[in-house]
Amino acid sequence: MRKNLMFQILLAFVVGLVLGVVLWVTNMDVTNYVKWVSPFGNVLVSMLKMIVVPVIFLSLISGSASLPTGKFGKVGLKVIVWYFLTSVVAAIIGSFLALLFNPGSGTSMEAWASLAAAETTTISATTTSASGALVDLLLSMFQNPFAALANGSFLAIIVFSIAFGLALKMLYDDKNTSDAYRSKIDSVFELIDVCKEGTFKLVDWILAYSPIGVFALTSVNFANYGSALFGPYVSLAIGVICGVLFLILVGYPIMVFIVTRTNPYKVLLQIKDASLTAFVTRSSAAALPVSMKVAEDNIHVDPSLSAFSLPLGATINMDGVCVHLPFFAVLAANMFGVDLGFSGLAILVLTTVLASIGTGGVPGGSLMLLFIILQNMGLSTEQTSIIVGLALGINPILDMFETMNNVTGDLICTYAVAKNSGMIEDSIKN
Repeated sequence: MRKNLMFQILLAFVVGLVLGVVLWVTNMDVTNYVKWVSPFGNVLVSMLKMIVVPVIFLSLISGSASLPTGKFGKVGLKVIVWYFLTSVVAAIIGSFLALLFNPGSGTSMEAWASLAAAETTTISATTTSASGALVDLLLSMFQNPFAALANGSFLAIIVFSIAFGLALKMLYDDKNTSDAYRSKIDSVFELIDVCKEGTFKLVDWILAYSPIGVFALTSVNFANYGSALFGPYVSLAIGVICGVLFLILVGYPIMVFIVTRTNPYKVLLQIKDASLTAFVTRSSAAALPVSMKVAEDNIHVDPSLSAFSLPLGATINMDGVCVHLPFFAVLAANMFGVDLGFSGLAILVLTTVLASIGTGGVPGGSLMLLFIILQNMGLSTEQTSIIVGLALGINPILDMFETMNNVTGDLICTYAVAKNSGMIEDSIKN
């Protein structure tokens, strides 16, 4: 079904692109077309916005509550710290390359001038207050959780969800907690898990509608702006792919060599089967059995460690997404005249890393993250629709590289921690 959906989305994107370009090239009056077709695309954006808060809220509580706080001690902490640091590195690399490739700059600005003019003043004012200081970001992370849920204050939701999940887990693991009380906490975990799976089913339904929304958004965007969109598409795709390959072939090897003093490229060769599986399936979960086998048979990691680190990585380690999202942030900034600045970029990196924890394993997880990034930039609903429409069209292609990056990062982390902790059962075979 996933393959069929991917094909349908790509087909909808291509058909919408061709139709939109034809309407643009022929200089037809597209007012009526946009009026009748754009709602179908806006519905998709609205449905994604509807589901993003409960997905992140429930996923983060469930994920943080499932961490085995006492199982591995220092080794488990090493895994979590490694995942966090690689996500930060990925977000920094993505931000640097996004500024370097600068999608949406130059001639494309003229094509979007009329759209940007209507919103630039509002956005600039919003951006100035939001990115004035990192202190503002810190304060925004601690809010009334009910108000944060109602207002869609994503950073506050992320912080509260992680803290609440960890609090439940520590309460459960406390030796002074009675068995009767643990039973009640188990019921809470089960309720959260059922609600989470229910939201995932809603995501499946939304994605089933997505080909229609992708066609509508793509055809409307290209009918309005025509060939001016091709440049940003090409530069964005090339930039993301370059970022992913740089992280895999340069970033990870440097980190592995520093920590283990072994040949990192030999490790990459040993885990290639899992990386290729992730690339083809576009699913960290689908690649997990291959990753487990590779970890045990090829790089000889203690199974007790890989059984912990790999499923956890599939949940919280989204390095590929952290490379990907800054490109759409820079594209949005160029399209709508948003001045990110240094503090804006710092907020972008931090937001991407924190939010990526909450969307691991969620179908279309990078789209969920995109709403968080765009909200922090102060974009309006109409502007968000344009960016999400562009992301939906190209996401199936970029998702292959993202997923390969994610799974490779999980295995690299597992090997590095195992090597550093004396949990390699044998040397890597030549």
